[in-house]
Amino acid sequence: MDMETVKLSEIVERLVPELSPFLTTRELDTSIVLRDGLALLEPADAAEIVQVSICNGQKEAWLH
Repeated sequence: MDMETVKLSEIVERLVPELSPFLTTRELDTSIVLRDGLALLEPADAAEIVQVSICNGQKEAWLH
């Protein structure tokens, strides 16, 4: 399968909607490149992507 770029919001809506309240609008609007596409993404993988996105958002907040 080819790589696919999606918004984090699409990943969250499909696989881990319960995590949506923990993300900012900016985080949800982040583009994510999936090596094997959204169709093959598992909920555990989606949760890990959300975790990394939150950590990256916190890093950026410290830098400003």
